[in-house]
Amino acid sequence: MQRLHLVDASELASAYAAAEYAVVLDGDVLALHVGEPAVDVEAYCAARRYAFITAWNPASQPLPEAANNEADARLVARLQSLDLGFHPAWAHDRDKQWRESGWLVADIDVAILDTLAVEFGQAGTLFWEHGQPVRLRMSMALANGADALPFVDWGCGLAADPD
Repeated sequence: MQRLHLVDASELASAYAAAEYAVVLDGDVLALHVGEPAVDVEAYCAARRYAFITAWNPASQPLPEAANNEADARLVARLQSLDLGFHPAWAHDRDKQWRESGWLVADIDVAILDTLAVEFGQAGTLFWEHGQPVRLRMSMALANGADALPFVDWGCGLAADPD
C-alpha cells in the first residue's frame, strides 16, 4: 500500500475543499463543490452514490502530461474492469492555475473508491450519497493539532498502524 506523507495535510485539504470541480454530462458542464449538494449532477445521472477521482499527480507531486495520461489510462481500465459507469470530469483552483482531469463515477462503493485512491496515490477524492453534500475524503490522517475542516473525512483507505 502506498502511503502519502505531506508536510501540511490540512493546507492541502483546504486547497482541495476550495477547488472547483466539474463534470460533463450529456454535453453540459456541471459544477461540484465540497460541502454542497450536487443537485444538477444528480438530476442528469441517477445513482445512489457518486465519486470524483483522478490519477493525475500522485502524492500531489506534479508530473509531465504524458505520465498523467498514462496513469489516467490505467485508472480508466480499472474502472472498466469494475464495471462502473463514469463520465469526464476535472478539478481546478479558483485562479485556474492548476487543473487535473478525472472522472465522476456513479454507484461506486466507498471502500472501492478508497482502494483506488491509495492505488493511484491520490491524497483526496470526492464522495457523496444521493441528496447529501459532497464530501472530501483525504487518504491521510489529520495531523495532531491541525484544525478539522467541515465536510472532510480523514484517513480514508489507510490501514490501522500496528502499535
